[in-house]
Amino acid sequence: MQQQFSRRRTTTHHLTFKPLSIALMLAFSTASWAQTNNQPATQSSETVAQATLKPIVVSGSRSEQDKDDVPATVEVISAAQLEADMVRDIRDLVRDIPNVSVKRAPARFSLAGTSTGRDGNAGFNIRGLEGNRVLILTDGIREPKSYAFGSNSFGRDYQDVGLLKRVEIIKGPASALYGSDGLAGMVNFITLQPEDFLANGKTIGGRAGINYSGDDSGIGLGATVAGKASDSLRWMVNLQLSGAKELDNKGSNDIANIDRTTPNPQKDRNKSVLAKIVFQPNSVQKHTFTLQHVDQQSDYQLLSTRAKQPFTGSATQIANSVLNTVANSEQSRDRLNWEGRFKLDASLADNLQSVVSLQKAQSRSVVSEDRNTSADRVRDVTYSEDTLQLGLLAEKMVRMSGGSAQKITYGIDFARTDVTNFNTGVVPPFGETFPLKRFPDTRETSTALYLQNEVFLGDWTVSPAVRWDRFSINASQAGFSPPSATPAASLSGSAVSPKLGVMYKINPAWSAYGNYASGFKAPDAGQINAFFENLTSFYKTIPNPNLKPEKSQNFELGARARMDSLSLDVAAFTGRYKQLIEESRQISGAGVAGNPTVFQSVNIGNATIQGFEFKAGYQWGKWAGGALSSTLSYGQSRGKDTVSGKPLNTINPATLAAGLAYKTTDWDLRLSATHHSAKKLQDTSGPLQIAPSPAPLANQFVTPAATTLDLSSQWRIRKDLRANFAIRNLTDKKYWLWSSAKSLPFSSPILDAYTQPGRSIHVSLVADF
Repeated sequence: MQQQFSRRRTTTHHLTFKPLSIALMLAFSTASWAQTNNQPATQSSETVAQATLKPIVVSGSRSEQDKDDVPATVEVISAAQLEADMVRDIRDLVRDIPNVSVKRAPARFSLAGTSTGRDGNAGFNIRGLEGNRVLILTDGIREPKSYAFGSNSFGRDYQDVGLLKRVEIIKGPASALYGSDGLAGMVNFITLQPEDFLANGKTIGGRAGINYSGDDSGIGLGATVAGKASDSLRWMVNLQLSGAKELDNKGSNDIANIDRTTPNPQKDRNKSVLAKIVFQPNSVQKHTFTLQHVDQQSDYQLLSTRAKQPFTGSATQIANSVLNTVANSEQSRDRLNWEGRFKLDASLADNLQSVVSLQKAQSRSVVSEDRNTSADRVRDVTYSEDTLQLGLLAEKMVRMSGGSAQKITYGIDFARTDVTNFNTGVVPPFGETFPLKRFPDTRETSTALYLQNEVFLGDWTVSPAVRWDRFSINASQAGFSPPSATPAASLSGSAVSPKLGVMYKINPAWSAYGNYASGFKAPDAGQINAFFENLTSFYKTIPNPNLKPEKSQNFELGARARMDSLSLDVAAFTGRYKQLIEESRQISGAGVAGNPTVFQSVNIGNATIQGFEFKAGYQWGKWAGGALSSTLSYGQSRGKDTVSGKPLNTINPATLAAGLAYKTTDWDLRLSATHHSAKKLQDTSGPLQIAPSPAPLANQFVTPAATTLDLSSQWRIRKDLRANFAIRNLTDKKYWLWSSAKSLPFSSPILDAYTQPGRSIHVSLVADF
């Protein structure tokens, strides 16, 4: 019996639990697993279909298959789960998934100092690696990369979860099928289709909903309308609007200066549109045209940048004292694509899939700083990516003697991205003139061929795959101002990414698998050609035209059990990473006139990461007319830099999650407990260098252990109307997450500013029609 599990984030670090502790955790477990397996007959047919059918994924092999047939760890979050868990953004999305997290630091950035929190939901961390080392797709189309330079930082949250049918997360390298950036794993957002609302012969259908989140006073509205114009033509329009304030924390100092620990005032406004037309003139071809627009804006009142009064220091320091700072950030992404599917039944292919996609993404941040008597400053920074992506995929099933078969998948990918940045403002740094660029306009191009062969031999499935990528990074010196001493460099190269997966069906209930996968990540425009020089503080960043691609090799062993009452997933993994690029590494200089400190992106890092994770769900049977079920999940990773021998700071402490749920025909109630283990000082990379430099090294703040409780419920008012309710952090626990607080010194007076939200109420109402 296929079972879905509650997704409780299980971050990394070794952790020891006494048997009694595990028993208590299990007793207080959630059961989104039960929710998606024992749906009452009164629910909508679309929800029931999601609940009773086995999860189908496309990310594991680039074609549809049962998730349990993929010889790797794949997480699937359905639309029903997104609704029941009231997921609002990518941070909410992964909070229940072992060894996956999203960093979100508080918005405490400044004009030219720290970038803390400027990137919002920065991006995904999978098994200890994050940033652009995780590939993010929407319907198979690459999303923009993150960009950071100095105090500027743009994250990767270009998604509105209200547009999603499901999310697929591949843990481990995905380069054998998807190419560069799949070094640590991949996240694929699958958007809604018209047929998701047109079941049972409907010609018009849809959904509308409203939600409220108490941790940021957020209100969201969404509506989808789909229609069937004829037997060959279907359409859909989805609109999502939301607004919110700053994310709450447990800070108590509300003063308007650098000692502030309560959140800075913030106002978010998000809107998104998804429109699709599906044309299917006959049974052998299907064409899907998609238009998507996502726009996210935030306004900030950065009270934490204000200097304490009365002002102290030198005359220059007093003149430069900050009186006030305000900021606005905006991210937008527009995507237009055509996907064609054809049934050929030819000797070379049974099915053919083609994709043409155009995407334009832009991030912009404007920060205005009011200083005491010095001239006020403004920084206006833009980063954009314009991408053309083409793809052609073919599938062929070959039957062999003895009942065996093989499914061959092969294709070609092409992507071309024009990457630009633009800086302007008022009162530029000494020695610079606005407008300028931090790296030259760059065109990144990749062409790839890939082949996978899934061989079915009775109870065995063997899946070898290989991909060859050719990439080029071509920079244009024109308009690059100020020009660096080193002319803009271009770079090209190639990579071969093999993969081998093996699965064995032990019996109808148990299966085991193993896989080897390699990954790579090509350098990006900013890493190769970034340039900056501060003439008054005597430091500079210089290009590096000799960067090499990052590489990884990973092994994973796992087992799955699917019984009537019990479902179990266990996996152990180990990976080696070579030529990791460290950005802004000091390579020379003393920070004085005539000998400035020089920073550069360099291939310096080699690392190893290993760990394990498990998920379990159990149905206890009927109790007083309802069904009782429980879940348990745990994940742990350890990693170190093999060059320095120091632990990796991107490894999160372990988290154990457990839950209990009671479900009837009309309602369910879920109680979940999450234990965040403590981060130990010996598991950090070592003391921090705190500005001004030179300064004594300071020990890092390490997050203490904490246990939180969540209570949630869904009331199915009628078959087409559902109400969801949750109280998060039920005991109002004060706690930190390592991903948001890992750069703080122990002596920091503002530690409370990095705490997570206290008790909050969340509600939503969803109607189908």
